[in-house]
Amino acid sequence: MLRQILLKNHQESLTMADSRERIRGPSRDGREFLTSPRQVLRRLMLLSEGRQYREAAGVVGRLGPSVLRSVIAELPIDLLLEHLPHSAYLLESFFSRLITVNPSPKPDVPTEAVLWQLIKLFSNPHDPGLKQRCSKLLQSLVQYEPNLRHTIRETRKSFNDAVQGLGVHGLTTDPSGQLISLHMALKTELQRHVDTYKVALHKLEELSLVTINQDPAHSSHQRLLAINYGDIQQRLIDNKTILTVLDKPALKQLTSLIENLSQRVENDKEVLKAVGQVKRVDLQANLEKRPAAGLLMNFARGCEVVLQMMGPENISVGPNNNPSIIGSPKGGSNSSCSDGYHSDDSANEEISMVSQYRLLYLENRTDTLEALDSLPQLKHVHNLKAKILFSIIVLSFRLCHGMRERKVMEVLRTLNCPLDSTNEITLALDRSIRQHLHDTIDTFPLGEIERSVFNQVLSTLHEYSCLESCPPLTHYVSACVRLAWKMVNQKVPYYLDNDFNLGFLRLEKHDRHAQADRRSDLIKAFLWPALMQNNHCMFKAIVVT
Repeated sequence: MLRQILLKNHQESLTMADSRERIRGPSRDGREFLTSPRQVLRRLMLLSEGRQYREAAGVVGRLGPSVLRSVIAELPIDLLLEHLPHSAYLLESFFSRLITVNPSPKPDVPTEAVLWQLIKLFSNPHDPGLKQRCSKLLQSLVQYEPNLRHTIRETRKSFNDAVQGLGVHGLTTDPSGQLISLHMALKTELQRHVDTYKVALHKLEELSLVTINQDPAHSSHQRLLAINYGDIQQRLIDNKTILTVLDKPALKQLTSLIENLSQRVENDKEVLKAVGQVKRVDLQANLEKRPAAGLLMNFARGCEVVLQMMGPENISVGPNNNPSIIGSPKGGSNSSCSDGYHSDDSANEEISMVSQYRLLYLENRTDTLEALDSLPQLKHVHNLKAKILFSIIVLSFRLCHGMRERKVMEVLRTLNCPLDSTNEITLALDRSIRQHLHDTIDTFPLGEIERSVFNQVLSTLHEYSCLESCPPLTHYVSACVRLAWKMVNQKVPYYLDNDFNLGFLRLEKHDRHAQADRRSDLIKAFLWPALMQNNHCMFKAIVVT
């Protein structure tokens, strides 16, 4: 209410001032006598109210450094932001003029507020001419404040990471390899601990190893040196009995489950933080009813569009006469060899792996899909068949990754190695185990994983009994598991991009299916997951739009 009253009074004063200016009439040379910041501000507000932004921009283009600084300090930028994209021409003239006259000291301009308003516009674009209207504003904005490019990159990354974090709240594997919810896994594991500790307490009482009033003299150094062979033998038997009860591989799962739970908590914190950032920008966003992933993906898309419209970064020449992008670490090279030397054999191996993954989609999947088409029970469920084949490749990678980590932990526990990531012995043994798994990828028995994948599909789709007697489906499961095992056990492991949210098409990691709608960028379904290595997309996901 107070703002409306002040705005009304401000408009009335501007109207009166404009009336006085009209009475005076224009100057003889056709230019107005706008010598004071107050006169300029009045004129700009009157022209803005009439949406005469080009005329207002002409006024700004004649301002000197001192008047320009004073006008910007008093200018209600928020009112101009509310009228974007119409006011883009006027805002662009302000930043262009600031760049030209370069006033000192540099005036405090809310550049981030302007940037966020533009991101909001591009997150849900309705105006087909929006890019054309705002392109010059964005270019002058980033020229005036180059750090905005880094800010928007970090914001886009945080939004994408938050969306990706939403996808890790799925099922986890139990010691047998079955997929269950994390809370059920925690309950089962805690119950196992409780039962084991009860047995251990009973053993301690049974062996009379715990006394209420223990004499410290019995544990003195002289006493320990004086015990005989029989006492040592009995002590060994008692301690081994307790150790057998407590030192079980099954009890070591709790730490990883707690780490998983902790990661999920941190992911949700990041999501809420990102949504809160959007909420501060878009006060009208209905956050209670809109999916968080869709909201964040829209704003991430807005960030991406804004970055593209800002144009290329300035290029500088490095010490070796190599062009480098300003602000990019180590010259901002995008080469796949930027992390170190890659031999020809390594490069050929990478190409071979990616080629096998592509052939699995083009040939194995196609053959299996034809076999499923021939089953009368699946004749009219076209989407279901594609989902079955998609789920199988995803399950294969997930269970192979779990098997690899489980085998490493089993060897470390069997040899009683400290599970400390900084212990040199543990690290050396860990590397040796992983090297052995890499060397035996072609002969390692994978029947357990194949059965687990196949059984999960059958148990989920138990009403389609025809799947159990479909040999091509069985061969497809074996091919997926074997290739997934090879890929997760490479020296630089491959993994799947688990972001399966139905948002907008992203050309850096999505490819349209040949029969998809080319006019739409909205993803309707995933047919094949993207293959990743070291955060680089090696094979794009195949999607239907």
